[in-house]
Amino acid sequence: MKQVLTDLQARDLRHVWHPCSQMKDYEQFPPIVIKKGQGVWLYDENNHRYLDAVSSWWVNLFGHANPRISQVLSDQAFTLEHTIFANFTHEPAIKVAEKLVALTPEGLNKVFFADNGSSAIEVALKMSFQYHMQTGKTAKKRFLALTDAYHGETLGALSVGGVGLYNKVYQPLLLDTLRAQGPDCFRCPFQDKPESCHAQCIQYVEEELHAHHEEMTAVIIEPLIQAAAGMKMYPPIYLKRLRELCTAYDVHLIADEIAVGFGRTGTVFACEQAEISPDFMCLSKGLTGGYLPLSAVLTTDAIYNAFYDDYGTMKAFLHSHSYSGNPLACRVALEVLTMFEEEQVIDMIQNKGERMRALALEAFDQLPYVGEYRQIGLVGAIELVANYRTKEPFPNEARIGYQIYQRALAKGLLIRPLGNILYFMPPYIISDEEMGFMIHTTKETIVQFFEEWEGINCLNDNQHCPSS
Repeated sequence: MKQVLTDLQARDLRHVWHPCSQMKDYEQFPPIVIKKGQGVWLYDENNHRYLDAVSSWWVNLFGHANPRISQVLSDQAFTLEHTIFANFTHEPAIKVAEKLVALTPEGLNKVFFADNGSSAIEVALKMSFQYHMQTGKTAKKRFLALTDAYHGETLGALSVGGVGLYNKVYQPLLLDTLRAQGPDCFRCPFQDKPESCHAQCIQYVEEELHAHHEEMTAVIIEPLIQAAAGMKMYPPIYLKRLRELCTAYDVHLIADEIAVGFGRTGTVFACEQAEISPDFMCLSKGLTGGYLPLSAVLTTDAIYNAFYDDYGTMKAFLHSHSYSGNPLACRVALEVLTMFEEEQVIDMIQNKGERMRALALEAFDQLPYVGEYRQIGLVGAIELVANYRTKEPFPNEARIGYQIYQRALAKGLLIRPLGNILYFMPPYIISDEEMGFMIHTTKETIVQFFEEWEGINCLNDNQHCPSS
């Protein structure tokens, strides 16, 4: 039965095509009209509030309508809102570049600005390819990516993605990407424990490098967490061994830290935990604290120098965006980076991460349909399974995660699912009380859903329902 729509909902559905959505679902579950945000909360047009446990698609670091960030945005808007970035520059961009070089792993000295994560991936792919063309390695035309990888949704980014939900239909348009089996610690074929893991699964990448390195320009990876794949988490030693292999086989390493950068994994950047420096690092999402679109690609002097020549050689990197280096976004990013310096953010993330882990393990450890709770930094994920002993997954068409997501919203909690994985990635300012609400409400919703689900299944099968 269709819901009665508010005026704004009806107007939205008349014209707006929402991302990552089957719009037919909106007939039964119309879009929630958000009027304002404050801290970790979003408020709809009826003043119902929702704890934003996913940081509004992983971008919000310091809360909605953060006074400090909002103030500098306002000040910048009255000074310079935008300027062409070819042959022009401005102080916010210069300062952001300086801070990023200081924060990122050693050797990443050059910063190229774009305006979203997918664009950053496109930049890194193109730079890597063009570098090899301009240094005489003209056979290097292919990229290696992992199964279940996600790197964005422009065509180049989709080409190195490995989640069929997003790229299967576009296969005729995509680059011929090499693919290696990625790490899956929950279903590890080597039965490694995280504390004793030597990343035996890196052998799948090594096999591809051995066979194809002469035609391979770069390996691209999401460090420590394959996010859209279902928050698949793996230990730093995998990255360390991958860096060694890329160096040995003369292949670039592209670190896609778009989702995991800026403290999400408990360090400013995930690569720090493996003590590696990639050849390219792609950044976005949290860079502006959830305020404005901005991305950056950092790379080395050696790669930069392959493009540095007289104009007539046509070696320049002729890639641009109208909003490259936008002053508003750069000024906000500068404030976010300054907050990391001044407010002991990493200590805060680590302390709150420990509390979230303790609460979550207590809440979810004994639930029969929870196969695993896993966490790095302030990113936690619950993998729901049909059988926790065999780790058999629920069929995707059951949409278990989506149904729990709907029920949680009714209780004032936003935990948008990834298939049958529920995850937490809250703003760093979340309080102990708010974190308790997030964990408790998730548990309550899961328990209630499966009680209903078991009852319906038993009735359909003409069986007795299990005792409570």
